[in-house]
Amino acid sequence: MAQSMTPMEDALRAKGSHHLGLAPGTPAAFKSISLEVYNDSHKHAHHKAMQGVTSRETHFRLVITSSAFKGKPQLARHRMVNALMKDEMAQEGGIHALQLTTRTPEEEEARRQKEASA
Repeated sequence: MAQSMTPMEDALRAKGSHHLGLAPGTPAAFKSISLEVYNDSHKHAHHKAMQGVTSRETHFRLVITSSAFKGKPQLARHRMVNALMKDEMAQEGGIHALQLTTRTPEEEEARRQKEASA
């Protein structure tokens, strides 16, 4: 079996899918509608803070729609996701930046309707 060229991205997808409700058997309270992972590392490779870093997986954007976010402010939502990804963020050569967009299913539906009427 070949080693993945994107192990950090794979870890984000696996953890997000399992813990945010995309995997079978996830508790209903934490069900997720969608998880999108974008690896933006190439956009930041030339930054001074990235000099000497050999990892090609340092900057990610996650767009998550989950009922787990209902009634929670953005800060609490982001803390939930950051806690889930703490190991990937703490390891040497791990995630340097994690940009989050977190929505409830209702917020996502309102966004889609607004987009469709524009």
